[in-house]
Amino acid sequence: MTTTEWITDIALVLVVFRQLREGRLDLRSFLIPLGIVAYVAHTYLDTVPTGGNDLVLVGALTAAGAALGVAGGVCTRVRRAGEHVLVKAGAVAAILWVLGMGARMGFQLWTEHGGGDDVARFSVAHHITGDQAWVAAFVLMALTEVVTRLATIFVRSRMLTAGKPAPASHSVAVRP
Repeated sequence: MTTTEWITDIALVLVVFRQLREGRLDLRSFLIPLGIVAYVAHTYLDTVPTGGNDLVLVGALTAAGAALGVAGGVCTRVRRAGEHVLVKAGAVAAILWVLGMGARMGFQLWTEHGGGDDVARFSVAHHITGDQAWVAAFVLMALTEVVTRLATIFVRSRMLTAGKPAPASHSVAVRP
């Protein structure tokens, strides 16, 4: 793994640790993880192979990412405090996040340090056409996990503020 890959992978794992302490849900809460996965997708996702069973692999890992993301979003505490929405990732949300992001990093380390032949044999036996199918599957898994987790948190935050009365106006009504 290159230094950039290590930094990116570790940054993705650390994103959830930022939310272990309760904090305000703001634009930065969405932009940092989305920015990281957008960078990863732009850097590593050249194409999504469609030969053999490549789409099955991509679909399976993307579905796993979606399940982890929704579960992580549901297991994240979202509450309203006055005008603000606060979020705090609990232990389950953190474990799910690290599991998803760590699986990708672990797979990459394993393939680089002795597991490559096993992956090649598995790929041949299951009609997966090559390395790019694995890259696409894991990048889309990470992207989907981030997007579905953030979408779940966003929807939950909107549900908290849906019935909220409008802030008091500071204008003065003039009576005739």
